[in-house]
Amino acid sequence: MRYLKIMVKGAIIGLGMIIPGVSGGTLAVLLGIYEELITRISNLKKDFKGSLKFLLPLFLGMVLAFAAMYFPLKLALEHIPFELCMIFVALMVCSTPKIGKDAYASGFKKWDILFSIVAFGICFGLCFIPIGKDLVLNLKMPWYMYPSLFLVGILASVALVVPGISGSMLLLIIGLYKPLLDTISNLFKTPLDAFVILFIFALGLILGFFTIAKLMKYFLSKYEQQTKWAILGFVLASIIALFLAFDFKDLLTPLHIGIGCACFVVITACFIGVFYFLKKKSSIQELDEPISETVE
Repeated sequence: MRYLKIMVKGAIIGLGMIIPGVSGGTLAVLLGIYEELITRISNLKKDFKGSLKFLLPLFLGMVLAFAAMYFPLKLALEHIPFELCMIFVALMVCSTPKIGKDAYASGFKKWDILFSIVAFGICFGLCFIPIGKDLVLNLKMPWYMYPSLFLVGILASVALVVPGISGSMLLLIIGLYKPLLDTISNLFKTPLDAFVILFIFALGLILGFFTIAKLMKYFLSKYEQQTKWAILGFVLASIIALFLAFDFKDLLTPLHIGIGCACFVVITACFIGVFYFLKKKSSIQELDEPISETVE
């Protein structure tokens, strides 16, 4: 059952990986597995078996979700981007209080606000970096694109590990988001080209993922308080970044806006309902325990 839960959480992170503005690291924080993820990756050599039991179902869920939802999400991004954006905004808005609570629980000083502001500014500023022209990725591309793809993979891994920074959004900013999506779409049309391009990108992604994860473990162990307040700043900025990253084109009609707002309200209401149900259930259990002890 534990492995199934980990796989489901991995699937949610996998879905977020292909949505511009949604951070894989943020989703890991919201799902309550971020610190364990960082620890397991950092201790892969020390505790290979234990780490593998956690990482394998997590990555399996990510891959399966990515493969299953790639084309539906691609269609959703093209036809109902505002509704999709509002769904993710609702999830992030509802979950942000937990991140703030965790940050406050780690401690608070006036200077901690500065870490949140700086993190907010970095994440928000990424949205205004000029987007380059889309490139065509194939084996006939210039030689310098091969090492560039490797470096872009490392850059995308930073976004996967650091909460609040979206890997898809970074790819969108540097002009490689659409070319990489097209490469995945052409997997069966030009398999050799697609395989080589995705393999180089994946090498950078994996290398960067494990390297940055160790850095994040260091910051969480040495500067936990400051890191958690910085994470809060990243998450808050990523909510705004969602609206800036999505391309609504001519699909921002009153109908789309109405449906999108309805999605936001429904998800928020469901989240609040579940929260109060669990809280009430927890309160009842706390009241029952002293009664049981008195009877005994």
